[in-house]
Amino acid sequence: MVYALAILVTILSVAAASTGRPSYVSPTNVSNILDQTALLGIVVITSTIVLISGNFDLSVGSVAALGAAVCLATLPSLGFWGAFLLALAAGAGVGLFNGIVVQFVGINAFIVTLGTLTAVRGLVLILTDGRTVTAGEGAARDALRALDDGRFVTPNLYLVVALALFAVAGVRAWLVRRKPGGWTTPAVLAPALAGLVVAALSPVLIFTVELTERAVYLFVFVALAGLVMRYTAVGRRLYACGGNAEAARLSGISVNRYKVVAFTLNGTAAALVGVLFASRLGSINPTGLSGFELTALAAAILGGTSLFGGLGSVVKSLVGALILVTLANGFNILNLGANFQGLIEGTVLITAAGMYTIALRRQQSSRIGSHEEPAPADLPPPPTLVPAAPELAAVRREEHQ
Repeated sequence: MVYALAILVTILSVAAASTGRPSYVSPTNVSNILDQTALLGIVVITSTIVLISGNFDLSVGSVAALGAAVCLATLPSLGFWGAFLLALAAGAGVGLFNGIVVQFVGINAFIVTLGTLTAVRGLVLILTDGRTVTAGEGAARDALRALDDGRFVTPNLYLVVALALFAVAGVRAWLVRRKPGGWTTPAVLAPALAGLVVAALSPVLIFTVELTERAVYLFVFVALAGLVMRYTAVGRRLYACGGNAEAARLSGISVNRYKVVAFTLNGTAAALVGVLFASRLGSINPTGLSGFELTALAAAILGGTSLFGGLGSVVKSLVGALILVTLANGFNILNLGANFQGLIEGTVLITAAGMYTIALRRQQSSRIGSHEEPAPADLPPPPTLVPAAPELAAVRREEHQ
């Protein structure tokens, strides 16, 4: 996925340069892409966790709109923190409801979350009375605006890349420290030399990006989720629940609890996204964030997450979201018609899903082939049977006679 994103950025950069437009990878445009990806990325991360656990959630768009509506409607009476916590509680409640109905009642997750999508959107219409709700003015509105009003300038990204390459080389050297010649393997030397080159060029090549506060939230969130899913027992158990729920249950894992927690986390993150959306705009339309859930699901699939559970990565899903946002951003910069955007994005999604499906089948076939028993070699001739002692004595007497 990282290679696909790099190729896409290269193509858009060449297209922008050939048409006389400003550089596609300028700091301003990179900042815009990260800002546009932030809200989608947060939902994509938790939706990926739900998919890994063996379910999926179609209600996140409506839940995000509910979080925004609850926050703005209660902001004058409860203040910022009261409205903020109530919005998160509303999202967590919807996620908990989805999880309980799916796991304990036994209704398919597609039916449950599709019904929740419609019901919660109707609840948003009731709360807003079918009109746009605004935050008004005052201290509470200022606190809400401050939630997503900060700007942070990164250090020189070339230097950051050099430090990351040194870190990769150090980790690989530590892993192969006991192997003969482990320090001189290409896996260690390549990132170390690349880091030296980038570090030497960093005083000349300077590239800084202004990050919005929501982009910082995204990076913190994906780092925490990635660490939990990769290096903790909780992450391994979520993968086990999605890969083979019955085997996980027989291993002592509370499958229902883990899947319900995944739904609850997804609802909470969706409500947080709704609050951030309302923080930037100061209002919410009853139809706001419609279709958000399908875009999040498409980004997760583009990142290689399986719809059948047990397979996926939050980092790759985030890259999938970056690809979708980069496509839309490139269409706008190149002034391509909106009529072609949906066609191209849908084609990219189907192509990526097909590539993942073919690769997974080949991987499974290779595993099956590697576990097959080898064909038996030519067996040696059977040994000559030696007669028992009484029979041997009789044979010798006959020979003597």
